Amino acid sequence: MKHFHSRSVRAALVALPLSLYASTLLAQQPANGADSSVQTAQHGESSTQPISLTDALTLALSRNPELAAFGKERGATEAAVQQAGVLPNPTLGVIGDNLGNERARVDGDRSVELQVGQLIELGGKRGARVRLAETAHDLAGWDLESKRSDLLLRVTTAFIDVLAAQRGVALAEESLRLAQLVADVASKRAHAGKVSPVEETRARVALASTRIEVEQARRELTSARSRLGAQWNDPNPRFEAAKGELLADVLLPSRELLLQRISDNPDLKRWSSEIARREAGINVEKAKRVPDVTVSGGVKRFSQFNDTAYMVGISVPIPLFDRNRGGVLEATRRLGRTLDEQRAAETRVQSELDQAYQRAASALTQLDTLRMDVLPGAQSAFEATTKGYQLGKFGFLDVLDAQRALFQARAQQMRAAAEYQRAFAEIERLVGGAVQATTIAAPARQ
Repeated sequence: MKHFHSRSVRAALVALPLSLYASTLLAQQPANGADSSVQTAQHGESSTQPISLTDALTLALSRNPELAAFGKERGATEAAVQQAGVLPNPTLGVIGDNLGNERARVDGDRSVELQVGQLIELGGKRGARVRLAETAHDLAGWDLESKRSDLLLRVTTAFIDVLAAQRGVALAEESLRLAQLVADVASKRAHAGKVSPVEETRARVALASTRIEVEQARRELTSARSRLGAQWNDPNPRFEAAKGELLADVLLPSRELLLQRISDNPDLKRWSSEIARREAGINVEKAKRVPDVTVSGGVKRFSQFNDTAYMVGISVPIPLFDRNRGGVLEATRRLGRTLDEQRAAETRVQSELDQAYQRAASALTQLDTLRMDVLPGAQSAFEATTKGYQLGKFGFLDVLDAQRALFQARAQQMRAAAEYQRAFAEIERLVGGAVQATTIAAPARQ
């Protein structure tokens, strides 16, 4: 597998590790709320100023309801750990003999018995129960981390879409300006009798078509802004523009180096906690095979003799029919299922990493070709054709074709850059952290 290099791709949109961005970002927030992005998140309002990726991530981390729901679930598992360690409550019993018997009332043959009982758990049931709750708490923490990473990836992807849509609007407006220029030249030449009025009509039609493309690009930008704002529960965000650059220098690490890091993916790390939870479940079921002991004590008052007796009792279930074999077998088989699911998850993450890597490499190849061959040629052809049309050397269709070729190449460059950014963000999500390209020695693409 070759290393890829490009001097025209990869802005610092995701400089921090995606999976660790939340804790890093929140740790950097000033306590006095001096940072405007933090104030925006705390007050639940979208800024009308340009927004950076850091601002968008801050808002999403503080206001996304899905992430908040997973945070509450983790808090619930903390309470479950506390409850798992609680001892069983004692029991209080009161028994009266011959209370409704008239003869016993006359003879005074009545008694009242007061008993207090306590269940004593044996076989390590309480410890096993606590361990099971603790592993569930750990698992909820990894699920929260995974959900946070998914959210950061969605925000980053939506932010890239906004940048691409903004660039699309700029390209469409530039195309409209040039179409207007060509239409004006065609009109002057037609009025001077140098060309047929048909060329003026064609120029006006092309101008109208370009206006439609501008309107469509603006609508796509509005839709992209809405998708970004929805990540922090605001489908109508009021930020002025997204700040960022789709084109920058970058090295794409080798596939082998990235595969060595997939173990940091929170989706894979969670499986160690899942396996521990299944093993704790087996221990809970095994502990159930050991009978518990109930110790009781009390006093009994005999009204006939005006005397009191003290009692002590103990009761133990006889594990004759139920030794919880089925429960242990069920828990054991669920552990086997979990191991299979872990292997499937590892295969899935590796496959997704391969796909993201291939998309990034393909985008880099497109960008290199566009930068080195297509764009310079298209720009030169358009300039030469425009000057030649003004001098009467070329027809309008030649100008129109050259203009379309130039802007198609620019649009293709923008789409390839955005696709690379998306693929690189997904790679960082899959490896569980930032890919520091500057620290990786990769030769130029041959």
